[in-house]
Amino acid sequence: MSLPDPSGRLGSPFELQFPQLLGTYGTYEEAQRAVDYLSDHHFPVQNLAIVGTDLRSVERVTGRRDWATVVNRGLANGLSIGLLFGIMAMIFYPPQSNPYMLAAIGVGVGVVISVVFALIGYAFTRGRRDFTSITQTFATRYEVLCEHKVVMKARELLAEMPAGRRQEFRGPFA
Repeated sequence: MSLPDPSGRLGSPFELQFPQLLGTYGTYEEAQRAVDYLSDHHFPVQNLAIVGTDLRSVERVTGRRDWATVVNRGLANGLSIGLLFGIMAMIFYPPQSNPYMLAAIGVGVGVVISVVFALIGYAFTRGRRDFTSITQTFATRYEVLCEHKVVMKARELLAEMPAGRRQEFRGPFA
């Protein structure tokens, strides 16, 4: 639940008022470890935020896409969608109908529709994207921000953190 800001509006749960940089970390796990340490020492962690910065997007090409791969993907999608519709038909149609025939019809219709739409979609690309890929966006740096009213207490606690667990503090001008 968001608390009202001074103007009476509800603020976002992701916003801190007057945030101060507490530390910069190379991995999310390091930033999480610092917040966990503060939590273990009864620091009011609702005054903290972990912010991923310097975002990178990586697209990994996983294969070539041609008419055959489009048909195969359409078949696979159609089988699963058709099976779902077939099972639903078996459940909701009258008991005197043949449930296996309903499942087979559902699978058949699902396959045909899925393959046709996959082929139409691929035809519209006109060869502009003849590959498949997966994409991931990730941060290369993580900042732990703290409300200004408790930042000094947080810094004092982190200074006491054992060296094996502590990330060296890199202030706002690092």
